[in-house]
Amino acid sequence: QYPALYKELDGIRLRLEQHYKDMQDIEFTIQEGKLYMLQCRSGKRTGTAALNMAMDMVAEKLIDEKTAVTRVAPAQLDELLHPIVDSNAEKKAEAFVSGLPAGPGGAQGQIAFTSQTAVDWAKQGKKVVLVREETNPEDVEGMRAAEGILTARGGMTSHAALVARGWGKCCIVGAGELKINVHAKTMTVGGKTFQEGDVVTLNGTRGKAYAGALPMIDATENPRFQDFMKIVDQHRKLGVRTNADTPEDARVARAFGAEGIGLFRTEHMFYGKGAEEPLFRLRKMILSSTTEERNKAIDELAPFVKQSIKATLEAMDGCPVTVRLLDPPLHEFVPQGEAGQQEMAKALGVTVADIQKRGAALHETNPMMGHRGVRLGITYPYLSEMQIRAILESAAELKKEGKNPKPEIMVPVTCSVKELDITKEIFDRVLAEVRKASGIQIECLYGTMIEIPRACLLANEMARTAEFFSFGTNDLTQMGFGFSRDDIGAFLPDYLAKKVLPADPFQTIDQEGIGQLIQMAVEKGRKTRSNLKIGICGEQGGDPASVEFCFKAGLNY
Repeated sequence: QYPALYKELDGIRLRLEQHYKDMQDIEFTIQEGKLYMLQCRSGKRTGTAALNMAMDMVAEKLIDEKTAVTRVAPAQLDELLHPIVDSNAEKKAEAFVSGLPAGPGGAQGQIAFTSQTAVDWAKQGKKVVLVREETNPEDVEGMRAAEGILTARGGMTSHAALVARGWGKCCIVGAGELKINVHAKTMTVGGKTFQEGDVVTLNGTRGKAYAGALPMIDATENPRFQDFMKIVDQHRKLGVRTNADTPEDARVARAFGAEGIGLFRTEHMFYGKGAEEPLFRLRKMILSSTTEERNKAIDELAPFVKQSIKATLEAMDGCPVTVRLLDPPLHEFVPQGEAGQQEMAKALGVTVADIQKRGAALHETNPMMGHRGVRLGITYPYLSEMQIRAILESAAELKKEGKNPKPEIMVPVTCSVKELDITKEIFDRVLAEVRKASGIQIECLYGTMIEIPRACLLANEMARTAEFFSFGTNDLTQMGFGFSRDDIGAFLPDYLAKKVLPADPFQTIDQEGIGQLIQMAVEKGRKTRSNLKIGICGEQGGDPASVEFCFKAGLNY
């Protein structure tokens, strides 16, 4: 209708885009045959569009590579890696429950209330959403089989949240309005009852759950993503490592560009596929009543630990692998079912009642602050020795095979340099023995996880023995705030709504409080050891604001 005005508008649009060097959202009006420009601003865009625009503008020499990196937000990159719920369909639907957005992307499937049901249905080709009050290590296979996970309890660093994020799986936790009856196979919320087998849709990015199957968008990887990430690699300053628990995880992470493993959790070999034998021997160790019995069980466990560590070092050949010594409370691994208790009683030559009694003796009122981490090594030094030997012997064998392993041993839950010194004596002795036996000059850094406020306050002392620090920000936040990370879902929404806190401190570093502890530890540690390597291995390591804080605080990765 107005070809001349259209040509004029198109010319102005081009001038604005060249001036602002970005796609513009333009508002204009035409009155009495005259074009009036009202305003313009950078236009909103999806993740795929942001990536394509940035790469196009680099090709057109409209922007440079550094600017292109800043044009794609981390959340937009995330869209490229996970299937997502169709936003148009979601606007028309009403969520039946909200929780914490613990795992990204979208998922839909039939409700399964037990891990075994999830596994069985997945084998039949069904898509499943695992719904639990909360998850524990025994649920891992069901979690792996499910498309998504929904729990009534838990925070952003609960078991479900940590495992799901590690796998890139959709997950919502802390949906406290859910009333789950596993025996009746029902879930009730807001007067509505869902049966096992009913279909639901989860938006893990927003923490919303919907009845029925909402349309999904297949966010398959854009071929330009790899090119974009190569540009990012050329200009970034911080190192990037992964948290990996299996050799398979390590291979996937390396394919995505990880430069090493910042946290390899040895205990994850006792969960999921192939875990039966090592878990059986770990339980024998835990439930042993004498030192001789316990050490014998540790010797039986050693080959499994070594096998997992060696395979992971091989998968990350030439890249550093930080192996954390056994950390979780031992009661987590005690068999709860009658079959498991009978099997253990037979193996140890005792009664089921004895097994139940020994298991009960391990109960702790606050296990996350109890007998775990370095405290296990202080109490059972042979357990630390077995793990250290497995790491060093694996490295020696790989070197003989022409590989280039780079192990690093990390002692968790430390609050005193004396804990590090005691464990270091074992490390030094075993290192000398393995070097002598193998004829290989193995190199291995010795460091600690900084996750207790006292360790931050005494970082200058910790650095006398530790060659590196890695901030375990999950526990550091938990102990710094006095918040249980598994129970925070009960009150966090009110804290956020009433602006008591600006954000979930388990998702993004609390820079005012916990941030001071981190900065103090960095400064004190490097006054003692100027070349102290420092990283972060907590969940906040994947949060953009936390990454920026860590860079400013002087972390290496």
